Amino acid sequence: MKDGEFKTVASFTDATLAHITAGMLNENGIPAAVFGETSSYPSISLIQAIEVKVNAADYDAALELINNQQ
Repeated sequence: MKDGEFKTVASFTDATLAHITAGMLNENGIPAAVFGETSSYPSISLIQAIEVKVNAADYDAALELINNQQ
């Protein structure tokens, strides 16, 4: 992902689902990354969401892809 403004397109409590979503976006040409899973306490994700973020310019296309997958 390029340095710049990032936007959250999805939030999860399960890191695996976040990585699957980011992978799907990346495979479709939208650079995506997972943020918020670095805690040494696995249960922290129940309090703090694990987020999939994309560049602001890709936000609408990312949301469309995610919504079409559900």
